[in-house]
Amino acid sequence: MKLNIALLPGDGIGPEVICQAVKCVDAVCRKFGHEASYHFAYVGAGAIDRYGDAFPEITYQTCLEADAVLFGAVGDPKYDNDPTAKVRPEQGLLAMRKQLGLYANLRPVETFKSLVHQSPLKEELVDGADFLVIRELTGGMYFGEKGRLDGGDTAYDTNIYHRYEIERILKQAFEFAMRRRKHLTVVDKANVLESSRLWRQIAQEMAPQYPEVTTDYMFVDNASMKLITGPKFFDVIVTENTFGDILTDEASVVSGSMGLLASASIGEHTGVYEPIHGSWPQAAGQNIANPLAAILSAAMMFEYAFGMMEEGKAIRKAVAASIENNIVTSDLATSSKAFSTIEVGDWVAAHI
Repeated sequence: MKLNIALLPGDGIGPEVICQAVKCVDAVCRKFGHEASYHFAYVGAGAIDRYGDAFPEITYQTCLEADAVLFGAVGDPKYDNDPTAKVRPEQGLLAMRKQLGLYANLRPVETFKSLVHQSPLKEELVDGADFLVIRELTGGMYFGEKGRLDGGDTAYDTNIYHRYEIERILKQAFEFAMRRRKHLTVVDKANVLESSRLWRQIAQEMAPQYPEVTTDYMFVDNASMKLITGPKFFDVIVTENTFGDILTDEASVVSGSMGLLASASIGEHTGVYEPIHGSWPQAAGQNIANPLAAILSAAMMFEYAFGMMEEGKAIRKAVAASIENNIVTSDLATSSKAFSTIEVGDWVAAHI
């Protein structure tokens, strides 16, 4: 099969980790008889420097014409440290999600047996944890009306959700719960926020359509505590944009490193597959970034974009083997030698 993949490495460590993911995609293609073609495009700070736009039209068209998008990260200190900047790298990420209609972000969190000691949480708490966070991605405060008043001394962000936005993400959540352990936790702040009350109302309306799924509801503050004190409680979590952003970063402590967490963003058009760790500009060019999240994102791409479960499994087995054999970067290497980004990528690709 021919695979048409848009490559958006982005900023910081993005190009380094995506390079390793591509090695693994090519290895899978050789193993299973596929052919991958790649189409590079700019996004984030690099796109601003080149086009004055963090997600230019040419990049949008490249994504639309692809079967899948393999994306690295956006972010650059020269914009982070300038609160007056009118165009920011992160606007490219938001524009990509909005223009491609990527309303569902899927972030699986699982533990590797050989890494449970790496988590700052007690081993008995995290060993066996395996859950999926489904984050609504194109609504809420990130996309609501925002601005400044009183000469810039008052700021506001509007958290707005429409029924159709909530219904479609909850439908995804219930269906994923049906394919897993049939337990869905709806995370909101319905005791305070009107938008959360709408989320809970609609979830309660939809739950009877999925009688096999045990549905419970949890305030986000309680959920953030439960992720730390009892992560094995969860199977599928569904929540709004801002809460999901925060909770999934918090959930990285369960697996032991944010460098292990992959994600898929799916919806109306081409899906985007990306590690969640961000651009980490301080490490750019040093060959020390953990590429495993990007490589696992490529596994999700095979599974979700192409329906190739065996190909995805081959990547996952190779990643697990690299961890078991201590072929890992410095964030995971405690009592053994730390390998470079390129060395880990080469090892995983060779194992595939």
